[in-house]
Amino acid sequence: MDNFDYGIIGGGPAGYTAAMLLAKQGFSVVLFEKDKLGGTCLNRGCIPTKSFLHSSELYSKILKSEEIGISFENLKFDFSKVIEQKDKTVEKVRKALELAVKNSGVKTVYEEACIIRENTIKAGEEIYTIKNIILASGSKPKEIPGFEFDGEFILSSDDILNITSLPSKVLIVGSGAIGIEWARIFSNFGVKVYISEIAEHLLPNADIEVSKRIERIFKQNGVTFYLKNRIEKIDGKTVFLQNGEEINPDFILSAVGREPVCNIEGCSSIIGDACGEIQLAHYAIQQAKKIALGTECHKDLIPSVIYGEPEIAWLGIREQDCDETYKIVKLPITALGKSWCDNSTEGFIKVITKQNQICGVHIVSKEASAMIHTFLVAMQNNISIDNLKNICFAHPTYSEGIAEVILGL
Repeated sequence: MDNFDYGIIGGGPAGYTAAMLLAKQGFSVVLFEKDKLGGTCLNRGCIPTKSFLHSSELYSKILKSEEIGISFENLKFDFSKVIEQKDKTVEKVRKALELAVKNSGVKTVYEEACIIRENTIKAGEEIYTIKNIILASGSKPKEIPGFEFDGEFILSSDDILNITSLPSKVLIVGSGAIGIEWARIFSNFGVKVYISEIAEHLLPNADIEVSKRIERIFKQNGVTFYLKNRIEKIDGKTVFLQNGEEINPDFILSAVGREPVCNIEGCSSIIGDACGEIQLAHYAIQQAKKIALGTECHKDLIPSVIYGEPEIAWLGIREQDCDETYKIVKLPITALGKSWCDNSTEGFIKVITKQNQICGVHIVSKEASAMIHTFLVAMQNNISIDNLKNICFAHPTYSEGIAEVILGL
């Protein structure tokens, strides 16, 4: 029987971060993972999806490159190579993670863990005595009642990573981060994309102006979407929507979110997706840091990012949540010389303020994922707008848009 200060169930971002940070402080730590280190993010989410997205964007840009003086003959792509690149990327990142966990002094056990009594875990044939048990068991794709996953026609966000060829038509149900990014991937590759969303707008959790801009971009790119709608029934491969539309996709991607995997009692703490709060890898990491290091974890200051062209990022209060006491200033990305150089003029930077403080930021732009963090630092440290006006941003950059919009406040 082995004895440890900490036993962590689940090797995703929450689990492996907590494990390494605790081990570096001198605690004995065992990390249980029944599959592969990295969790959903590395193996079935963030990393493989972004690899697909990069390939699709590159292909899409090449198709449009004649306007900047670059042309190709007989352009084609090999989807098997796209998959191969995705797999290589995931494998490289995972191996680096495995090495980092090993070097930190954490013992990793690749078995399903079961808490059999207080402070005792069984994994495989071994018994472990644990002073503190942390559950970081993650989440799983949420199913639509009556339209459960079958891995062939109704696919989850896990299943979609296993496709070996591109469809000609696909129906995506849900338009959160997963739905939007896969719509972009498929559309970039020339697939006809349909989206069904039960809310009034795409990206229902975003600022209303962000949602409307993405709807406009999707219309320009030939993506068809149906709002305030849902699947009524499926007959063979014909999908009947509530609004009377009939679609014959090659398959359906159900992207209606994820739900916690949390069916174990006897834990000191539950972190990451398993706790049922904000289901983002960086929030899971922040929760792990709070447990291991005692750092603060500001739930209201967790940035959201959706990848693709253009990127989408937001933080803090939305326009639809504001009253007349807030001030809103917006800068079009066309105001930035760098955007014209890059042929990436779509989007805006929108800032919501109150009493000389930034309360919300919403960006649709190339490099939005980088720009949002400047605002995050300012908001978390209560840096006033007046002080932000003293910062010199390099020219020409997208980040100088931050300076431009702040000058308008």
